[in-house]
This record gives sequence, C-alpha cells and structure tokens, in this order.
Amino acid sequence: MNWSGLEDLLGGVNKYSTAFGRIWLSVVFIFRLLVYLVAAEKVWGDDNKDFDCNTEQPGCPNVCYDLYFPISHIRLWALQLILVTCPSLLVVMHVAYRQAKLKKRLQKSGNHFRPRYPPGKKRGGLWWTYLFSLLFKATVDIVFLFIFYHVYPNYKLPTLVKCSLAPCPNLVDCYIARPTEKNIFTLFMIITACVCVLLSLLEAFYLIGKRSRNGKKKMHMVWWSAIITDNQLDGL
Repeated sequence: MNWSGLEDLLGGVNKYSTAFGRIWLSVVFIFRLLVYLVAAEKVWGDDNKDFDCNTEQPGCPNVCYDLYFPISHIRLWALQLILVTCPSLLVVMHVAYRQAKLKKRLQKSGNHFRPRYPPGKKRGGLWWTYLFSLLFKATVDIVFLFIFYHVYPNYKLPTLVKCSLAPCPNLVDCYIARPTEKNIFTLFMIITACVCVLLSLLEAFYLIGKRSRNGKKKMHMVWWSAIITDNQLDGL
C-alpha cells in the first residue's frame, strides 16, 4: 500500500477537520486499519482449515462452518473500513473541485478577485458535504455493529459448537481455532468502532452548534445596526 499517496489524499480532509476529526482519522488508520492489515488477517486466516469436527463424514465440517460463520469477520471488517473511509474521499473531491473553481476565477479576474468563502474554511456546500460525511460514517459503523451482534451474539465466539445439519450423521461437536485470541481482536475492533461513532457524532454536534452560534451572532449584529440606524434617523 502506498502510504505516502494515502497521506497526501487525506491531507485535504485534515485541513478542514476539527480536533475530533483528526482524532477520528488517527483511530481509523492506526488502531483499525493497521491492526486489520498486520494482525487480524493472520488471526482469521485459519478459520476453515482448522475448524475441526468429531466426524469424518465428507461435507459435514463445511456445512457446520457455514452455519456458524455465514460471513467472515475479516470480510465484514474490510467492507466496513471501505465504507467508513469513502465519505472522507468525498470531502477531498469537493475540496479539489473548490480549488479548481477558484483557480479558474483567479485566471479570469486576476489577483483582485475575492472568493466568496475563505480558503481553508468549511462554508457553503462544503459544510454540508462534511456534515453528511460525519453522519454517514457514524451510521455505517452503527449498522455494522448491529450486523456483528446479530450474526455473532454478544460479539463472542464459543469454544465449542454443536451441529446436526445434513450430511452430518448425528449431533457433532466442532471446535473453532483460537477462539480466545479471536474474541480479543473482536472486542478491540468493536471498541474502536464505538469510539469512532462517538467522535463523528461529537464533531457533527460541534459543527451544528458552532454554525448556530454564528447565525445568532450575525442576527444580533444586524439587529443592533438597525437600532443604531433608527436612532440616527430620529436625531435628524
């Protein structure tokens, strides 16, 4: 993976992020993506191979494995990470579009052109794009947390599972490889996902609250300027 290219790509998001957004980005790429690439793939790499059942009936371990592992942890995490990081790329695209538009205006109008929104500020459509990205990221993580809880109750893998599906000759016992280690990594990924949801929601509330305060401040200034103007006219 080209980490320098990824860092340059996400530089546009960092430029417009608040402190919450920068912490979110660090949690995702240090505690989620790196753990996924370095450790999680290896931990779940022996799932099907080391899923042992106390029977030699052909096909029985396969159907039992599919019953208890309809979707692999590792593939769900990969899809989750892809969907969580996509909104950040949307912000990068919007920033690039704004910069290209500003560059064209400067070429046409010269250096005397003043942009409507100051560079480096979340204003106009970019503010809405950024807010949408925060809500989308939080929603994705919440949905995947629900999926994990539904597929793997209590987010915990049992040491022993029992299966009686055909072609198993009877009720057989099956054993999952390294369940304790997998439970530890599952708990770690669940906690980091919850932290990311909290950070995204906090940043969204912060942006909304800040915009509301700025709106009230502008209305207050307009109100006072109107009062001053009326008093000046009354004094004439």
